[in-house]
Amino acid sequence: MIEQTVSKIIAENRPDIEDIENAEFITDGLFDSFDIVTLVSELDKTFGISIDGSDITPANFNTVSSIAALVEKSGGNK
Repeated sequence: MIEQTVSKIIAENRPDIEDIENAEFITDGLFDSFDIVTLVSELDKTFGISIDGSDITPANFNTVSSIAALVEKSGGNK
């Protein structure tokens, strides 16, 4: 469920990314720093969490599953 919500958020903010489920956002150069800031804000708002600044690393934002794991670690459970 978290992964579906994360995918939806990414699709709304970056409709140009076609294969969100299999994309490697950082490795493939799909996300820039503005995308990360926007995504963190949307995740915080959607899941009612606060992602710690020390968790904002390329590894945590490379795939849908790594982003979902970060949301879970931060207390999100939708």
